[in-house]
Amino acid sequence: MFGRRRREESPAEAVEAEQTEQVEQVERASVRESGPWDSEESHSERERVDLGGMRLPVDPGFEVQLNLAGDQIVGAVVMFNESALQVHAFAAPKRSGIWDEVRGELAEGVKSAGGTAEEREGPFGIELSAQVPADGGAPQPVRYLGVDGPRWFLRAVISGRAAVDAEVAATLEGVIRDIVVVRGDEPMAPKEAIELRLPPEARNAMEQQETGGDVPDLSPFERGPEIAEIR
Repeated sequence: MFGRRRREESPAEAVEAEQTEQVEQVERASVRESGPWDSEESHSERERVDLGGMRLPVDPGFEVQLNLAGDQIVGAVVMFNESALQVHAFAAPKRSGIWDEVRGELAEGVKSAGGTAEEREGPFGIELSAQVPADGGAPQPVRYLGVDGPRWFLRAVISGRAAVDAEVAATLEGVIRDIVVVRGDEPMAPKEAIELRLPPEARNAMEQQETGGDVPDLSPFERGPEIAEIR
């Protein structure tokens, strides 16, 4: 008996499939009313710190710190009104999001550490509301939010007062809505962190500081410690 031969995709069909996918991405983007935005999308103009792979909105009263993994900058933290918003951008598959998978991993990690986590509907879709054990104290409320973008995924963690105060939370949620992710064209594995970098003015000031020169106060653009989180 002769088995069926799998028909190979012709060059014309491959081009058509690629064009169809691009149209679908544009259509998905066109129905979005707010960010976080992809760098290729139209988005509002406002003051943002250019961190390379991410453009982070800043407002008066914000303090911005950077998350380090060794010498690599992988995330940023916005401190505001006794609260913290931690954001990381990762590469994601072209055809599917990863928030469902990541959310499950986060919930399992929280529960394994002795905390609790439950899903609920939030301003960006399903989020994770958790009580995370704290060293020597009562469990702390934490919100885990995720947004799947075109070939990237943004994870946000809200802790402190904003985790329970809707008014403070609204300010930090506004930051998330105005983040611009710069994915780039280079190949990256899913869940690989999109590397960030210091703004040129902050990098120059740090170099002057290392050589003993006088530098201005860089606040709120400070290199801060990595904020502990459940992975």
